[in-house]
Amino acid sequence: MTRAEFMSRLKAGLVGLPTTAAADILNDYHAHFDDGRDAGRSEAEVAAALGDPDRLARELKAEAGVQRWRQEQTPSAAAGAVFAVLGLGAIDILILLPLLMGVIGTLFGFFVAVIAVFFAGGVVMVTGPFAGFPGGGVAAFLAGLGLMAGSVAVGALLSVATIWLVNGLVWFARLHYRLLKPALGDQTAAQGDRA
Repeated sequence: MTRAEFMSRLKAGLVGLPTTAAADILNDYHAHFDDGRDAGRSEAEVAAALGDPDRLARELKAEAGVQRWRQEQTPSAAAGAVFAVLGLGAIDILILLPLLMGVIGTLFGFFVAVIAVFFAGGVVMVTGPFAGFPGGGVAAFLAGLGLMAGSVAVGALLSVATIWLVNGLVWFARLHYRLLKPALGDQTAAQGDRA
């Protein structure tokens, strides 16, 4: 594989990263090719030593998503980290995606229920005293307030569970990457020895 082919595949794989981050990564890999040329290696040897550019791009995007999650911890950063991690391996997607979608669907359903109970508590609190709520107006106000407070507490617990889920997925991705990295390094070294 030539330098131009390697760099174009890497650049295509980095689509979606911030422009400056992608440019920095591409500059690093250009430097690898320059260093290899200075050491007397061909472009094909350097490309083989660097590995598959598509795989590199997926790993770099996953790492960027994880770093963004560690810095921001916002819903969009969480989604970015989840999707970047899921992009690491097709087998992991086949195994984890159905489980993950089930868990995410359940959490989303609970969040919708919490919001509905919160608004129902508000309706009970406001209209209960005038609608003849059993126990009178004070009981209606307290029941509505209790529903709202309970939904806020459950919502907070769901938020903590969601953060744990994202952190667990990031941990799994790091473990996955650490397990694959030595194997990829041995494979790259073996290819470099054959050349």
